Amino acid sequence: MLLEKGVKAEISEIFERNRLTPKVRFTTWDDYAIMSMVESGLGISILPQLILKRVPYKIIAKELDVPAYRRIGLAFRNKKTVSLAVRRFIEYLQYRKTS
Repeated sequence: MLLEKGVKAEISEIFERNRLTPKVRFTTWDDYAIMSMVESGLGISILPQLILKRVPYKIIAKELDVPAYRRIGLAFRNKKTVSLAVRRFIEYLQYRKTS
């Protein structure tokens, strides 16, 4: 089962980079539909680690042999007018980047 949320799925790019051709039987944009189908024994899938942190489904999560990462961006109109919480989050991200 393949999670597709845009024009080209990130997972599809991982398969291409590693010269793999999966047998995809079902595609959806809904993480929870995939997890429900996996729980029901209908197949396997690759999902973002963040979505697998606290799920109510009885599924087994395993790490990929070849790690895959994605870049996440942060956009705001003006750094001077963001809320204190956003400022602290930016500081946190900058700290994580340097440590």
